[in-house]
Amino acid sequence: MAKSYCLHQSPPAIAEMLLLLISAFCLLMADASIGVCYGTLGDNLPSAPQVIALCNKYNINRLRLYNPNQAILKALKGNLSISVIVGVPNEELPGIARNPSTAKSWVRNNILNYANVNFRYIAVGNEISPSSNLAPYVVPSMENIHSAISAARLGYRIKVSTSLSMEILARSYPPSTSVFKSEILSSFIIPIVNFLVKNQSPLLLSVYPYFAFSSNTKDISLAYALFTSPSTVVKDGNYEYQNLFDAMVDATHAALEKTGGTNVEIVVSESGWPSAGGTATTLENARIYNSNLIKHVEKGTPRRPGKPVETYVFDLIDENQKSPELEKHWGLFLPNQQPKYPMTFDKNTMNDSIIS
Repeated sequence: MAKSYCLHQSPPAIAEMLLLLISAFCLLMADASIGVCYGTLGDNLPSAPQVIALCNKYNINRLRLYNPNQAILKALKGNLSISVIVGVPNEELPGIARNPSTAKSWVRNNILNYANVNFRYIAVGNEISPSSNLAPYVVPSMENIHSAISAARLGYRIKVSTSLSMEILARSYPPSTSVFKSEILSSFIIPIVNFLVKNQSPLLLSVYPYFAFSSNTKDISLAYALFTSPSTVVKDGNYEYQNLFDAMVDATHAALEKTGGTNVEIVVSESGWPSAGGTATTLENARIYNSNLIKHVEKGTPRRPGKPVETYVFDLIDENQKSPELEKHWGLFLPNQQPKYPMTFDKNTMNDSIIS
C-alpha cells in the first residue's frame, strides 16, 4: 500500500516526530514495575488483537516480545499505555554483528515502521550461553543496534541490552560473595557490562526461584522460594533475605559491583512458576508465587531497598507447542483467555482479587 507524508517530511522524520510525541506522553504516565512475557509457541492461542485487549482489560501495561512479531506490533499500534521489550532473535545476531547496515534495516523495519508503538528496550539475543558459538556476536550486535537507534535519535528513550540467565554466576550464595564465572569474564561479561555502563542500559536477567528450588529441595524450602517464609532465611552481613528472588537478584548486583557495574540496573525479564508438569507445580503454588512477586518487586531488594525491580512474569498464556511438558504450563491465562487463578496487576489494589 502506498504511503503519503505531510509537510514534505521524509518517512524517518515522521517516525522521529511520532516517537518524540510518544516519549512526552510516556513521561506523564505512572510507572508500574510489572510486565508480562508474551510467548507465541502455541497452535491454539488467541489473535494478537485479542491478546492486547486482554492486557488492557487486566491492566497489564508492559509486555516482552521475543521477536518483532508483525501481527503483535500492528495490534499494539497507537496503544501507548503498553510499553514493549522487543527481542532480536538469536539467529539474527551474526548478520547484525557483521554488518551495521543489517542493524539499520532491522531498526527501520521493526522500530521506525512502528513509530506509534511504545518501545522501551531492545533485547539483543535471549539467554545466549557464554559457551555458545553465538556468544562472540552479542556485544557487536548490541553496538550496531544501538548505533542504528541513536542515528534515529531514539537512544535516549529505547535502551539496548541483552537477556542473560543466571548461569553466568560462578556462585550466588551468600549473595554478597557472588562473582561471574572467571572463564567468561574478559570475553563475555566485561564487554557487556561496559556497554551497559556506557549507554546507561539495564541488564535483562532471567530469575527463576522455581528452578533453584526444584533442583535442590533438600536445602531450599518451598516457603523461601514462594515468598512465604515468616522470617529471615539467609543472613548475609547487614543484609537479610526472606525470599529466594531477592537473594538471586542481589547476587547478580554483587557480581556486577565487582566488575564495574555498580550503577547497572537489573530488569528481571523473566520470572514465574509453572502450574503443572514438575516438582511443586500446582495452580496454588503458581498463584502464590506470581501474586507475591507482583506485590514484592515494588519494595526493592536488601541491596537496593525502596527501588522497585522492573519485572516481567513468564508467561502470559500457556504455550502448548513448547517442550518438555513443564514448559507448557507457565501461563497466567489459558488459551481461551480465562485466568488460571485470581490475581491483580494494579499495585493500588493488590489483594489477589482482580483476575477471577
